[in-house]
Amino acid sequence: MIRVLLAEDQGMMRGALALLLGLEPDIEVVAQVGDGTQVVPAALEARPDVALLDIEMPGRGGLETAADLRDRLPACRVLILTTFGRPGYLRRAMDAGARGFLVKDGPVEDLADAIRRVLRGERVVDPALAAAALSAGPSPLTEREREILAIAGDGATIADLAARLHLSESTVRNYLSSAIGKTGTRNRVEAAGVARHNGWL
Repeated sequence: MIRVLLAEDQGMMRGALALLLGLEPDIEVVAQVGDGTQVVPAALEARPDVALLDIEMPGRGGLETAADLRDRLPACRVLILTTFGRPGYLRRAMDAGARGFLVKDGPVEDLADAIRRVLRGERVVDPALAAAALSAGPSPLTEREREILAIAGDGATIADLAARLHLSESTVRNYLSSAIGKTGTRNRVEAAGVARHNGWL
């Protein structure tokens, strides 16, 4: 039996996925969580072969959680399942150690097959998303620009950003100016929106 941990914040979706995967003769859902901070403790207890992670969960997102699992439970394969098929998310998921990346609108048979393939060591990526990621190229933003845009997009002032990140206000302005230029936008809110849309944040 393939032991699967299911991490999905929407209870109805989590329950439906668990039910459908449970119908597969070789798959057993051994743990279900609805918050990203619960994934690693549940995985350490249940010892799944595959962790199926939603990309956006409360507490801790699927991308960060994938990296945590890679470090804490390296034998566990990670498969990201998301509504958000954004090229930047795919690149970040692979960098975090995920072995697969699928969008939620596919048939459950494809998901069960992906779980089996990921366990065999294969990489499984939604074909349309793979093509989009190849054509989009890597994120042009530096880690610090991403960090600042993630906070700035929520409406924080320059002074708030500087205090929170322990930087000078002029340094924050420089990072924001650079990010705005790289995203081809007019202001930091637009830059954050473009970065989120492309999966860079």
